[in-house]
Amino acid sequence: MYKKNQKIKKKCVISANDILRITNMSERYGQDLLCRIKKYYKKGKHQFVTVKEFSKFSGIPVEEIEEYL
Repeated sequence: MYKKNQKIKKKCVISANDILRITNMSERYGQDLLCRIKKYYKKGKHQFVTVKEFSKFSGIPVEEIEEYL
């Protein structure tokens, strides 16, 4: 279990399923959006999209995104 003063770490990368929960769209939409974000940030297929990058791209504040993760 967690110690009293230990911080609980939050998720730092976002997946297509996370986008599905946030936007209430299909999983395929989430996959396509992740591809567009990766192109925008010039990332490779093996690289992840962070919550902050998704926040900047979508305009949704990080705090609101974290409620769904």
